[in-house]
Amino acid sequence: MSYLSPLLNRTGAVQAGGLDAGVAAHYGDPNREQRLLAGYLGKPGSAVVDLSHRGVVTVTGPDRLSWLNTLSSQDTTKLAPNVGTELLLLTVQGRIEFDARVVDDGETTWLIVESGEAAPLAEWLNRMKFMLRVEIADVSGGWAVLGSVTEVPEWSEHLVWVDPWPHIGVGGYSYAAIPEDQHPGLERPWREYLVPALELEATVGDRPLAGVWAAEALRLAAWRPRRGAETDEKTIPHELDLLRTAVHMNKGCYKGQETVARVHNLGRPPRRLVFLQLDGSLHTLPAPGSEVLLDERVVGTVTSAAQHFEIGPIALALVKRNVDPDAVLTVNDNGEMYPANQEIIVATDAGQVVGRQTGFLRAPR
Repeated sequence: MSYLSPLLNRTGAVQAGGLDAGVAAHYGDPNREQRLLAGYLGKPGSAVVDLSHRGVVTVTGPDRLSWLNTLSSQDTTKLAPNVGTELLLLTVQGRIEFDARVVDDGETTWLIVESGEAAPLAEWLNRMKFMLRVEIADVSGGWAVLGSVTEVPEWSEHLVWVDPWPHIGVGGYSYAAIPEDQHPGLERPWREYLVPALELEATVGDRPLAGVWAAEALRLAAWRPRRGAETDEKTIPHELDLLRTAVHMNKGCYKGQETVARVHNLGRPPRRLVFLQLDGSLHTLPAPGSEVLLDERVVGTVTSAAQHFEIGPIALALVKRNVDPDAVLTVNDNGEMYPANQEIIVATDAGQVVGRQTGFLRAPR
């Protein structure tokens, strides 16, 4: 039986679909919920988001951090307790297999993944144990996740993953066309709290809830890619600007590293993520998978779309690298046409790092 959050019993709750099936899309007023979540009504963080459909995997044992370091794109050897990071598990071709939010409490490493991915991730990790002192468990049934844009002091006893986005991590590298201090992701600090599933309703209490539609709108405006939305079977980290938070360029060998290094040092990613400001006259949103057109030529695909309380209808899309960054594009959703202005997320010349003069692209450490 598929998961259904007990918070769907709250007044006005309407269940989401797709990646977020099992939790609420909204509770009757998506626009107000988004304002509450962003801190435009009341104090910042007054609303929280039910993300209890997320998967949770734990890794215990004295070798856990050094072992994850050998498997993943991230350097976890010096990961301090209660510091959030992000890691990717890649194929030999450098394509993203898993994208995990990571926080360690000093004894256990917690990996938060999308709904339905915990069991496959635990199985994948168990195949890689060999003789190392690690134990892997899918604990999704016992734990729930709650999202907030700011710290919730009342939840200080709960372990929290703080999203590193959009800050360029140690060993990271930005593929964005703007410097870090101008990145729109700075307007969306993000936390995900781990709470026992049986305490979910009590933990939320009478705090206002925002649905995942509100969280998604803020995510898109922050240019934050999401596994299962902005990714497909071909996606490499460079296309989504994930080298800034999820890849350490100076660490040792891991599966997929050769592709990561080759594209970074010698080539350019074949696609790039863009932010689209959509024409709002249709009062609808294009579905994920809608074609992105330049004139009449298909040059990409919409990955996510949302209605932002300030900006209006917005989307993220993957387009071919050589698409003119100044061109007005059109989104085609089964004949419904949406003119779209693009904002560059991944620079058109990203990957050509040798001799590049835009110094803000390099990690500051």
